[in-house]
Amino acid sequence: MIEYMRLGPAEARSRVGELRAVYEAVFSLPPYNEGPEMAQAFVGWIRDESTLPGFCLVAASDSARLVGFAYGHRKPAGTWWRGADRPAPDAVRAADTFAVMEWAVLPDQRGQGIGRGLLDRLLADRPEPYATLMVNPSTDARAIYAQWGWHHVASTAPGRLPGMHILLRELSPHSS
Repeated sequence: MIEYMRLGPAEARSRVGELRAVYEAVFSLPPYNEGPEMAQAFVGWIRDESTLPGFCLVAASDSARLVGFAYGHRKPAGTWWRGADRPAPDAVRAADTFAVMEWAVLPDQRGQGIGRGLLDRLLADRPEPYATLMVNPSTDARAIYAQWGWHHVASTAPGRLPGMHILLRELSPHSS
């Protein structure tokens, strides 16, 4: 049985070791092929981003371990993804948005609806009218997001990261 927990900033920081282990297990695999230095960078991202307004992290665990997580934070109106090849649509630019920063489920736990459960809970009852995220277009996640109503609105050029797709989803007061 999977249990979902919403973690506040302090609790997320206190569980960063568990979160890092899931991050490393997921993003060390193809097509990401990230090394341990990126898993260590993730620790810094959690520490920094957990201090931002609107931070939220949802974790999933079975009886023995953390099996996945998703987190994000509010982006104030007028801000957009760095390196985007197109500006945010006008309505999006005028509103606060919720930026999904990471979404990860252990490989041996996929196909059971855990990822959907994480995102549904992360986006539920958000006050922002839109959610955005960046995704590597060569991943399975890209197709999953499309199935769940996310739309491609911009891209980034390859650099330190591969070229990414910026996706957008309109949220309702009770999104899921």
